[in-house]
Amino acid sequence: MFRLRHVPAGVVGAFSLVFSGLAHAQVAETTDEEGVKLRFQGGVNAVVERNLFWRFAETVAQAEDFTSDTEWLEAYVKPGLSYQRTTDSGATLYGGLSVVGSWTAGNDAFGAGDTGRVTLEEAYAGIRFSQGGFDFDLSAGSQEFEAGTGMHLSNGGSNGFSRGALKLGPRKAWAMAVLARAKRGDVSGTAFYLDPNSAPDNDNGTTIAGFDLRYDPDPMTHYGATIGKVLESRAPYPVAAPGGIGVPSILENGRDGLTFVDLYMRARPFADALPGAFVVAEVSLQNNDRIDMRAWGGRAWAGYDFNHRWKPSMGFGYQIFSGDDPDTTRLERFDPLYYEGNPKSWSTGSKSSMVFINSNVSSWNLGFGMWPTAQDKVSVQFSRVLADKRLSPIQFGQATRVEVDQGIVNPIAGVTRRHLSDDIFVEYMRVVTPNVYLTAGYSFSVPGPGIDSIVTQAKAPTWHGGFVNLIVNY
Repeated sequence: MFRLRHVPAGVVGAFSLVFSGLAHAQVAETTDEEGVKLRFQGGVNAVVERNLFWRFAETVAQAEDFTSDTEWLEAYVKPGLSYQRTTDSGATLYGGLSVVGSWTAGNDAFGAGDTGRVTLEEAYAGIRFSQGGFDFDLSAGSQEFEAGTGMHLSNGGSNGFSRGALKLGPRKAWAMAVLARAKRGDVSGTAFYLDPNSAPDNDNGTTIAGFDLRYDPDPMTHYGATIGKVLESRAPYPVAAPGGIGVPSILENGRDGLTFVDLYMRARPFADALPGAFVVAEVSLQNNDRIDMRAWGGRAWAGYDFNHRWKPSMGFGYQIFSGDDPDTTRLERFDPLYYEGNPKSWSTGSKSSMVFINSNVSSWNLGFGMWPTAQDKVSVQFSRVLADKRLSPIQFGQATRVEVDQGIVNPIAGVTRRHLSDDIFVEYMRVVTPNVYLTAGYSFSVPGPGIDSIVTQAKAPTWHGGFVNLIVNY
């Protein structure tokens, strides 16, 4: 059976494709504005998709009630307020409160239509103060938080399905995030406890704690490490059948007890000779002795920011997330947790990222962007998406099917060829005003031999589609 599962990936605003502005956790930004301030964010997005999921719903799952050609409209509003007051002792008290209302009209990529919800987004309070040369920031509540580059922990809120606004992805805040931050000079650290804001029908009770340490010697260079542990979880893991022959088994509560160590960096090793050149590298090791699990993921990226009035920038890189080896008894499947799934960060492909979460996949990526005017940006991204291990679950057991080899009928999962797809994503962004952004994009995914190996009767078609959205942020 072919299963489709939503990947938290939004399309709010413009996407940088060369990782020149990776987000990071640090002491909250200070501001001179005192008292209560009203805020508003909202957006509307029109989407057209053709040959969704390479028509797997029809050819593999044989779902007669699923439409592979669809159009839909989605929208959200996020009103809120923030508060800040500096006490006589010099400490700053702050907080925030916001709600998100999101809707989808028409059937989206996962068949959810004419649905939406109003949910609490932010409700947090904190205090900032300085002591002994250190800046401290303590906060708790429903708030946004990203550890490191967002490889593991970024999207704290789930979107789509009953909540609507699948592509816009307006929910980012964790249901509970307790953060203790400290900074001195170029070194900052954050201890965190996180409870995701999952939809009620998909809540697996995951909670995570850990620490992020980071060194920023200059605005374009950083080195960091994130260490984390899943305190509890009911999330199951798929396990490849021995030798890849058979239906994957499901390991209940597989995520419970997972630990991870993530090392990341961005540097300019040739700053004198090539001032625009930069490199990005990251590796994560995952371990869970309770279930004999060892997994890993990472990326390497090199880019160049050209000194030209159009601000052209380009980069090339590779990223990989291990899959479960069907020839071993150990579990090697990488758990992507709550990663940042935007193209500027950790998505694997453009269209393909809606199917393949960051587990048992890798991709070669090439990106280019430029600003022909101060208000207009054009970017292009190409991704060749591959499976890390053949005959092993790529997502959660998807593409489990029956194949006949020399007259013997065998159920198998995953793919028999590694090359999954070639994705191209073209995007245009217009800064209408400093608070209003118009974005249009078109992408298509050409199936490779791996995808074709799942469709036994005919070659899979090219999946393509586009969107236009308008975002306001005050």
